[in-house]
Amino acid sequence: MEIFDFMSTNVYTFSGSLLIAGSCLQTVSPAGFAACASGMDQIAALCLEQTHLNMALTKLTAILGAGQVTSIRFATVDRSPHCTQMHYMVHEIERVLPEHIPMESFVVADGVPCPVSRDAIALSKSLAKLTELTQRKSPEGK
Repeated sequence: MEIFDFMSTNVYTFSGSLLIAGSCLQTVSPAGFAACASGMDQIAALCLEQTHLNMALTKLTAILGAGQVTSIRFATVDRSPHCTQMHYMVHEIERVLPEHIPMESFVVADGVPCPVSRDAIALSKSLAKLTELTQRKSPEGK
């Protein structure tokens, strides 16, 4: 299946179920990438180390506005600060567009796709809350 470059592909090219994958995922974890791509109509690669999150969000809203995409799956490697931002796209779309298509997020850890919950995405944006939670678990706060 052809992998489109998310940022350089015309918004009207995208249709059906769309996987937006971190551009390194296929190389870093071929099996995890294949599992995430399974059943998807189209695949687009996006690197948020090269593209600012706001530009990617603008592109995504244009794709959604075209009305041809029926669902979106986001998939990235785990533990990458740049890839983590891709999951914020879900949070931002849900925040500004109360009526939206189904979206889901996965990170690939040790070759296995792991679903990322909406709560985890929201919490990852709040270092204060994360610090509070981790300090409860560890009295030393380390």
